[in-house]
Amino acid sequence: MVRIGGVALRGNLTLGPMAGVTDFAFRGVCRTLGAALTTTEMVSARALVYHDEKTKELLYIPEDEHPCAAQLFGHEPEIMAEAAGMALELSGADILDINMGCPVGKVVKSGDGSALMKDPELAARIVERVKKAVPVPVSVKFRKGWDNGSANAVDFARLMEQAGADAVAVHGRTRAQMYAGRADWDIIREVRRAVQIPVIANGDVFTPGDAAHILRYTGCEAAMIGRGSFGNPWLFQQGQAAIDGHEVPELPPLCERIELAQRQIETLAKRIGERRACLEARHQLPWYLHGVPCAAVYRQELTQVDTLEDIRRVCRGIKRDLK
Repeated sequence: MVRIGGVALRGNLTLGPMAGVTDFAFRGVCRTLGAALTTTEMVSARALVYHDEKTKELLYIPEDEHPCAAQLFGHEPEIMAEAAGMALELSGADILDINMGCPVGKVVKSGDGSALMKDPELAARIVERVKKAVPVPVSVKFRKGWDNGSANAVDFARLMEQAGADAVAVHGRTRAQMYAGRADWDIIREVRRAVQIPVIANGDVFTPGDAAHILRYTGCEAAMIGRGSFGNPWLFQQGQAAIDGHEVPELPPLCERIELAQRQIETLAKRIGERRACLEARHQLPWYLHGVPCAAVYRQELTQVDTLEDIRRVCRGIKRDLK
C-alpha cells in the first residue's frame, strides 16, 4: 500500500491537478472509477490570503472525497504557510500539495510554478515553512527542470526531502517543453533512486499499459494521470487492473459513457449553478467523444450549450444516432 506520510492510498494511480478540469464533479467521477488520490485545481496562495471568494471555491472537497490533496502555488514562504493553513481549514484536505511544476507563462512570470526550479533554496524554504504550518503530509510537484540545460530534478528532489516533503511527484518534461515531445521516464527513475520518500511518476500515461509500464520502469510507488483522463476516467480502473496483472476491463458502451458525462455536469450545476456548469461542459464534455464517428458534429453542438436541457438534448441525440 502506498503511503504519503500517514495517508494510505488504496491504489497506485492518482489524478493530477489541472486548472479548469479537476473540479469536484470530475474528481468525483475519477474517484468512483479508481483514482487513489485526487487533487484540487491549483490555488493561488496570495489570492487565498487576500480572501478571494472564487479562489476559496476551488478548495471545495465533498465529504466522500478522501483522500484528497489541496494544491497551492506561490513563491513567498510566509504567504504560502499562511495560505496552507487556510486551505486546510476550508477544504478538509488530507494532504497539502505545492505546485512547483506549472509551466504557464503568467504563473512563471511571477516566480511561481516551475520558475521555482531555478531557485531550489527558495523552494526548500517554502516547503520548510509549509511543513511547520500544517498537521498533514506535504507533497511537492515539479518537473524535470527548467530546460534541458538545467535538468535538476534529482538534486531538487533531494532538497525537497531534506526540507520535509513527505512525497514528490515528478513530471518528466522541462518547463521549456511545456507538454510537447516525450516525457523522460529515465530522470523519474533517477529521482526514485535518489530519495527515500514516495515518488509519483507523471507524464505520458494514456493507456492501461502505460500505467503499468511507468511503474515497472521507474520503480515509483504511484503514477499520476493528467491529460490521459480527459474524457476517459475509466483509465484509472483499467490502469489499476493492468498494474495488478488482472484482465483489463473494456470501456463501457458509448451510451453509458455519455450518461456519466451528463451526470458529471448535473452534479457540478447543483453547486455552482446551471449557467457556469454549462460553460464548463462546453470544453469538458467533447472529450468524451474521442474516437466516436461523426464526433465533430456533436462537439460543435456541445460547445454551444446554455442550459442543462441543452446538454440532455444533445446527449439524447448522440445516444440515439450512435446506439
